[in-house]
Amino acid sequence: MRVFKAYKYIVPALALSAMIASCNKLVDVAPKDVLEEKNMYRNVFDADAAVIGVYGKFMSLATPYIVLNEVRADLMSTTATADEYLKQLNEHDVKEGNLYANPKPFYTVIMNCNDVMANFDIMLRDKKLKQEEYNMRYSDIAALRSWVYLQLGIQFGSVPYVTDPLSTTTDMQNVGLMPRIPFNQLLDELIKTMEGLPYIKPYSATSSLVATVDGYTTKKFFVNKEALLGELYLWRNDYHKAASILKNLMETGGTGDLYNYRLTGASKADNNDLAVGYVRYREEDEGMLIDNNSQGWRSMFARDEDAMFDREWVWFLPFNKSFDPVDPFVDLFSNRGGSYKLKPSQYALDTWNAQVQKNDFAYDARGKVFTARSIDGQPVVMKYLYNYLNGTGFTPLNVFEKNGKWFLYRAASMHLDFAEAANRDNHQSLAYAIVNQGLTTIPKQITGEGFPYNFDARKSDNPKITGDWCLNVGVRGRANLYSQTVTGDSTLSIEEGIVSEAGLELASEGRRWSDLLRVALRRNDPAFLANKVYEKLVRENNPRASEVRAKLMNKDNWYLPFKWK
Repeated sequence: MRVFKAYKYIVPALALSAMIASCNKLVDVAPKDVLEEKNMYRNVFDADAAVIGVYGKFMSLATPYIVLNEVRADLMSTTATADEYLKQLNEHDVKEGNLYANPKPFYTVIMNCNDVMANFDIMLRDKKLKQEEYNMRYSDIAALRSWVYLQLGIQFGSVPYVTDPLSTTTDMQNVGLMPRIPFNQLLDELIKTMEGLPYIKPYSATSSLVATVDGYTTKKFFVNKEALLGELYLWRNDYHKAASILKNLMETGGTGDLYNYRLTGASKADNNDLAVGYVRYREEDEGMLIDNNSQGWRSMFARDEDAMFDREWVWFLPFNKSFDPVDPFVDLFSNRGGSYKLKPSQYALDTWNAQVQKNDFAYDARGKVFTARSIDGQPVVMKYLYNYLNGTGFTPLNVFEKNGKWFLYRAASMHLDFAEAANRDNHQSLAYAIVNQGLTTIPKQITGEGFPYNFDARKSDNPKITGDWCLNVGVRGRANLYSQTVTGDSTLSIEEGIVSEAGLELASEGRRWSDLLRVALRRNDPAFLANKVYEKLVRENNPRASEVRAKLMNKDNWYLPFKWK
């Protein structure tokens, strides 16, 4: 096995490294871009530096991840100031040289992972890492590499699958010429890797990689391996395994906290919640919607890392104004201090406005108010801007300070993924309840079901019973919306509802194209995907709408051309 002899692909001076290095001298390395060989991989702190360096490089994928998964789908569109590359993606007409449709940045991260994993093997062999230290760090980097490969498969279809470290820059350039494997085979390889990991849980609380730095707790910075494995099982239509691994994740926390990831409703007494809610006794007054950075649904994207933040977020990474990479989302989305290149599509706005709240307001506040706010008469994607813009007037706090977060996975995503698996695993009623008004709406609350479909949502005073899931209100219940209607084939109708609700809840978070692609592949139904993109273009009077739909009716056109640049 060849081991990469220079640290040229790892940049430990990036934001993540800098934050952790500032606390307790966690990373004991010289502040250089390239480390001498004698100073590499000496001990657990050097291993930590390698992990942090990989994540620093990984953050450069934030832009292509969001752009490719959202602009190519139905809920995000280009503005008049968008560049030609974004317009090509919006109209599924990618030309050679498109900066966003380049697989090389993904492989740069993968090569980092391969090099670090190979050196971790050597450190374990040479007793520079204890077995437990090795297990956690090796598994983390292997999972991150699997996540990046999954994104490559989603966007490009057939891709080279490289797991050995490379020795030279020339080898890196040759990756584009290597044999490619089809997406399904790639999924099988990734599942095999993930199932073979020696450690599947997050870093332990005693790990040297878990610290609090400048208000950030690093425990949520690292890829969640259970969530990733659950998604991989969904892609391979292994629904029972997907539901099982996701159920374990959903029940993180323990009975004392009634489980962390549980989707609770509005707390009417103080509105200290993550729900769409109104001031108590003023629920019929539209102006009493809870709309600030520390309460209600909006606050999950704006609040500091407190206990409430932890109940929603499973994986996120922060951008810090003082370090590279700079938060890219301000430039993409903001019409105040940014270039305003991307916006919510008219189709997305129409879909949110077609919902009805339980107080009969005819719109989904998650969209019209919190995700797609109108600023200066323009629809603006807001989820990434709440730490950049003033919380009331929505002017930049400081145009030169772009602090923000890359949101990667959260409790609502987990519930929707579980519902998708449960629905296809013949538990349609459970799936419907999770998406709509929660587990308490099901007779007997499924307490008689076997794992992973056993949820105790009972609550009574006599006898005293407080089931672990008694506070669950469902995705739409938390959004203060009426339930969806099921028509025709219940499995397909509920699946349609899950995809629709994922769009309403998770829009602009980088999941939309993958959701549409996965279901279209599962159903062998190109129209499922093509019609949604067509609808977006039609509602914006794009003259190429029919042409794009015809193109997407051919599965080969779902994937970007694999052009190495």
